[in-house]
Amino acid sequence: MFTTLLQNVFNGLQWGSFYSMIALGYCLVYGVLRLINFAHGDIFMMAAYFAFFIGTALLGLALPIPGIVVFIITLVVTMGLTAGLGILIERIAYRPLRKKGANRLYVVITALMVGFILENGNLAVLGASALRFPDMINKNIIEFAGIRLTNLRLLVIASSFVVFGFLQFFVTKTQIGMAMRAISYDKFAIPLMGIPVNRIIVATFAIGSALAAVAGILFGLSYPVLNPYMGMIIGWKAFIAAVVGGIGDIKGAFIGGFLLGFIEIFVITFFPSSYKDLISFMILLVILTLKPTGFFGIAKSTKI
Repeated sequence: MFTTLLQNVFNGLQWGSFYSMIALGYCLVYGVLRLINFAHGDIFMMAAYFAFFIGTALLGLALPIPGIVVFIITLVVTMGLTAGLGILIERIAYRPLRKKGANRLYVVITALMVGFILENGNLAVLGASALRFPDMINKNIIEFAGIRLTNLRLLVIASSFVVFGFLQFFVTKTQIGMAMRAISYDKFAIPLMGIPVNRIIVATFAIGSALAAVAGILFGLSYPVLNPYMGMIIGWKAFIAAVVGGIGDIKGAFIGGFLLGFIEIFVITFFPSSYKDLISFMILLVILTLKPTGFFGIAKSTKI
């Protein structure tokens, strides 16, 4: 019984790691702009496809490149491409609305449309057939105390904590991070202080998209079947996890992702898998009913 429990703990850590890394991207953009970038799950999907093509091309070369080197190159290039995609989306879709002072409802609708464009554009170009993600890392099984783990699972879990630590340091200790927090506090006074708001917002989208790239390539390695709609469900779940944790708070989004991961794994342990989403979301609904701001969120008043 204890072995099964501990095995499920690691399973929950792995699954929660994906939710957490995606939720951090939601949290970062919302913290600066008070904007829910509903296209973020599809940016995660695009990152997985970028990594697929880059990794496949590198492994197809006649050169004897070690798999770990292919993984590192693929990760770096994919983060760059996905950051560029995030910047492009901000420039084309969100900035014009921001300049015109558009209502938040229009921004939300735009975010949803961007997600649909990414999904259906991928479908139109590549077709509906699922693609198999290339194996860049040899999976080694590690056993201790009756528990079976793989080096990839440990990499996923460790990467989520590294991403969280980096983002926490970046937001609290760097000039750009402090400017992000300042914009979230008073976006009207910040331009008067000489802070380039548009550059900070671009940096926000670039970093948030790069975080989605890390999740995308690790997800592809862990569950190597890609399809154009793979980011929709996991993106929505990561958003809900961020809300439960307290969206706008990095620590809350990180913990919320792991909470959802644990809930799903333990629901599958005791109930049929078809009950996973039903019971998981009922539990999250109860949590939000008792604490509407999430675990670490703070209710804010608005002057009228």
